[in-house]
Amino acid sequence: MTETKARAACLIGWPAAHSRSPLIHHHWLRTLGIEGGYSIEAVPPEFLAEFVLRLSAHGFVGANITIPHKERALALTKPDARARAVGAANTLWYEGRELHSTNTDIEGFINNLDACASGWDATEEALVLGAGGSSRAVVFGLIERGVKIIHLANRTAERARALADQFGANVHPVAWDDIDEALPRAGLMVNTTSLGMRGQPGLEVNVGRLPSHAVVADLVYVPLETPLLAAAKTRGLKTADGLGMLLHQAVRGFELWFHRRPEVTSELRALVEADLTNA
Repeated sequence: MTETKARAACLIGWPAAHSRSPLIHHHWLRTLGIEGGYSIEAVPPEFLAEFVLRLSAHGFVGANITIPHKERALALTKPDARARAVGAANTLWYEGRELHSTNTDIEGFINNLDACASGWDATEEALVLGAGGSSRAVVFGLIERGVKIIHLANRTAERARALADQFGANVHPVAWDDIDEALPRAGLMVNTTSLGMRGQPGLEVNVGRLPSHAVVADLVYVPLETPLLAAAKTRGLKTADGLGMLLHQAVRGFELWFHRRPEVTSELRALVEADLTNA
């Protein structure tokens, strides 16, 4: 008689205790009636390679990767085109004995936009603030969906130019002080910086200069409604928040590990919102 062990995945980070990923995945496991598990594994950088390379021996069929391990995980696995383009991996899974990796921030961002602002991709120009790992995921997704011109502004101009060099002619670096000039042409504006996050400086952007059909997205989800999103809503603009992206980016990992595709529902969002509010 063969004993079938329940499948389990984990989140690998240092630190990682703040993550809402266990809440999300345990909700889906319960909802879909799957016997499985999802845990947090706090792994310091010096032990990352051993842990990842022996992931199955530790009892896991896959994993999420969070800071500061996303770039290192890329080199320890077989990355797909998305992970290579972003330069970071956030989801690992096995195909046979080979450990693969991808970056689901791209589809998390795009699928959240589709859910919150249907038709957003009719725009030809977007403005993206920030040039870090999240920005690379956003830019990749926008190019993939056919946005022709992406104005990219970063407080360190060299990083914006480097990202533009990576992605080619679609991306136009913009000096941080020149953001106002790009706003009237942007049918989509995306904040990928930490500005506006609780405990961080505010983001000083005049959303009044955006066109009336513009969509505003903010990857920050603490607070749930950032000052940027509040200002956009006051103007009557469509918005997409960081919590929606967090939920949507988790879908593919769950499907890869547990072989069922979960849904991002209002019930799940309310569950995570309540947890964030009570934190």
